[in-house]
Parts: sequence; C-alpha cells; structure tokens
Amino acid sequence: MSDEASQTRRQFLRSATVLPAAFAVGASVDVQAQAPGAPPTPACGEGDAHTPAQTAGPYFKPNSPRRTSLVEPGTSGTRIVIAGTVRTTDCTPVPRALVDFWQADDRGHYDNAGDRLRGHQFTDGEGRYRLETIVPGHYPGRTRHIHVKVQAPSRPVLTTQLYFPGDPANERDGLFRPELVLNVREGRTGRAASFDFVLPVSSARRA
Repeated sequence: MSDEASQTRRQFLRSATVLPAAFAVGASVDVQAQAPGAPPTPACGEGDAHTPAQTAGPYFKPNSPRRTSLVEPGTSGTRIVIAGTVRTTDCTPVPRALVDFWQADDRGHYDNAGDRLRGHQFTDGEGRYRLETIVPGHYPGRTRHIHVKVQAPSRPVLTTQLYFPGDPANERDGLFRPELVLNVREGRTGRAASFDFVLPVSSARRA
C-alpha cells in the first residue's frame, strides 16, 4: 500500500485543515468524453449533493504560488487545460473561491522541495477557474490524479482529487471515485478537460 493510502485518519484531518496564507481571505471548455458508465458528478440543485471529499495525501504544501498555469520552462508531459465552475449546492456561482492544485509530474514524482506543479488561483465573478498543467504520471499504488483544495470565502475547505477517464490503473486504486473523473477530450495542442465543483454550502448559508 502507498504512503498516501496508508496515512492515518488523524493525518487526514490535520492535512485537510492546513491552508495556504491566501485562504484567509478564464473560460469554460466544451468537453464531451467521460469514463464509460461513470456516475455523473453531483450537480448543484440535487439537494445537498456535493463534490465528494478525499484525502489530501502526504504531499500537500501550504503557500503555493498564485498562478493559473503550472507549466514552466522545461516541464515535460502531455499538456492539458482544465476549466470549470465552483458553485454552491443551490447552484449559485462562488466568486473569489480559492482553488489550490498540486500534482505529480509525468514520471509520478512530486516536488517536495519547491513549488513545481503546485499553484492556487481565485475564481472570477462567475465562479470560473482555468488551469494549464500536464497529465500526471503514475506512482506505486495510485492512478493518475490531481489534488485540489477548494474554499468559498470564509467557509470550510473541500479537499478532493480529480481522475482521468479510461486509465487502467483506476480499477486498482482504492481511492479512485468515478464521480471525480474529469471530462476530457483530445485537442490539437494537447488535451482539454472540464470539472465543476459543488461545495457543501448554499448561498443562504454563505450570506
């Protein structure tokens, strides 16, 4: 079992509450393909259904750089643009929601000394985010995934992970959730994907 999968409940609860300093406080992509037979990601307006939470794992670091692209000079791997919206359970867009991403490189390695493939951004006035990055590689015990923390202003943090459709390692990964699969399609210069986050709060409770 990987270090990530074996971390204790106490570690999980602690990592889920560690926030970058910025926590104190684009355009969507038309994508069609998804994992065959995958249940749909919970949509806003379906009662209290919201994006499932998942472990932060052992590689989260606070105080990531503020940026919308994790691609730097020399970054190898398949480019992908991920875009979507952050909404409440009653479908209200969340402006200025903080969305913090971190992931492995195309060889499955995390940068634990620096900030490579780590970054946060804030949603625009319509609750939209857009991230340029690469498709992460596998590492022992895990399928391809991208970690995310999402937080509406002054509200609790949702920690989760995003997965890739059709990856054979999905079925072997005990943390994999089909509800968290990205919608992905191939483009001329890389891949495009979409995912909408639904936070477990309503606009009334945010007011």
